[in-house]
Amino acid sequence: MADIAARKLPLVGRHGGSSTVRLTPAAPASRIALRAPTDSIGGLSQALGLQVPNRPKTSASANGRHALWLGPDEWLVIDENGADLVGLAASAGALHSATDVSHRNTAIIVSGPGAEATISGGCPQDLSLEAFPVGACSRTLLGKVEVVILRLDAETFRVEVWRSFSDYAFGLLAEGAEDAGL
Repeated sequence: MADIAARKLPLVGRHGGSSTVRLTPAAPASRIALRAPTDSIGGLSQALGLQVPNRPKTSASANGRHALWLGPDEWLVIDENGADLVGLAASAGALHSATDVSHRNTAIIVSGPGAEATISGGCPQDLSLEAFPVGACSRTLLGKVEVVILRLDAETFRVEVWRSFSDYAFGLLAEGAEDAGL
């Protein structure tokens, strides 16, 4: 994994929210963009320590590690403890491509009873609990930027965004939080 401690973190010191929602920059994490054929999922799941999902809009989580289904052969794997995900995937002995994107992404945690309304202020996707249950994930748009949203619990979302767009995304979410607090 790239040394994420040596690089200035985007959104450091940023806070936002309202009476119904809180915006918090997520702690540094390691991430890989993972591509693999279906017959490699078993070996990769064993190496990564969680069942790599194979259905749209699903994720798997274990011990601070998340595997998010983004497409038929594509996942975003996040480890909140900074594990060497490229090395773990390599140990699977299965055909795959793993690219370290730890420096490319950052995340914003959106939590509270107004979290859904906050994100929906800039996202066209239905994020209701019925349509987007706990564990659901999706690559979508927030305003004009691509994001990956993971629902952690009924009132908490992890919004993954490229660091170069993080100020924009945080600002848009802060505006949404103000509206959700009304």
